[in-house]
Amino acid sequence: MPPPNETSDFQIDTSLNIAGVHFRNPVIAASGTFGYGREYEGLLDIAALGGICTKGLTFTARCGNSGERLWETPSGLLNSIGLENPGIKAFIDKELPRLRALGPVVIANLSGSSVDEYREGAELLSASSVDMVELNISCPNVKHGGISFGLDAAAAASVVAPVRAACKKPLIVKLSPAAPDIAAVALSCVKHGADALSLVNTFKGMAIDIQKRRVVFDNITAGLSGPAIRPLALRMVWELYERVNVPIIGLGGIAYADDAIEFLMAGAAAVQVGSATFANPHTMNQIIAGIEDYMRKNHIPALGCLNLRQPAAMSLAQ
Repeated sequence: MPPPNETSDFQIDTSLNIAGVHFRNPVIAASGTFGYGREYEGLLDIAALGGICTKGLTFTARCGNSGERLWETPSGLLNSIGLENPGIKAFIDKELPRLRALGPVVIANLSGSSVDEYREGAELLSASSVDMVELNISCPNVKHGGISFGLDAAAAASVVAPVRAACKKPLIVKLSPAAPDIAAVALSCVKHGADALSLVNTFKGMAIDIQKRRVVFDNITAGLSGPAIRPLALRMVWELYERVNVPIIGLGGIAYADDAIEFLMAGAAAVQVGSATFANPHTMNQIIAGIEDYMRKNHIPALGCLNLRQPAAMSLAQ
């Protein structure tokens, strides 16, 4: 362990590049948990974040699911929001200018019910000032909302290819943990134009209210997020890293700096933080500070040196 003054003076670089887009650090607000940025103004230092991934956007406005939408579980959160959003045109006109002014990289999360809806949405976002598009082909809390596209390689190709043709922005594809062969889906997405992959989305779960003696959600099932899914998500990032040649953005239950560092060591180029922000709005700022502190204390000069499969990380560990 180096002396305290040597540690504090050690220079580190937490920046990264994904598909030509520069991030000041690897911490990104996950879709669905950060709105369009303005909801958290005054609660945390938004400008310090690496990026913001918007709430899911569809070509036309949606009112979302009826009934209960959120339900806490041990070490997790079930949600059945249903892609409530104002529609892409309204987002571009009313939300995007303010979101851009916040400072971080802007990633628009694109969802849809059909290939045509995805393609039309991609065309609009491509002509806007967003930095990147995250194509959500894995939305387990919406009927006909994308989950079928994320379950097998052919279905994924059927939506990724036309979106790629319509979208000139760097394209991230968000994968479903429900896919029987997630590697096959990932390879298909890359083959048809994905510049990066994000994984994983929520796991399908359900809840029963024993006091009311009924199923909690109108759609029966909902998406499980939070610390309960972290080991599963981490394993998927680790396994997929060797299979694809594009950057991976890891997410799933990240609540502390140590969690984020695990994903970076497993091969993730960046991380997204979601449910933890509900419990503690300062979570992402604390994770950024924690990553920086870990790198200084361990004399790790650059973010990529955290990746356990990279030669630089191996030499530092020796």
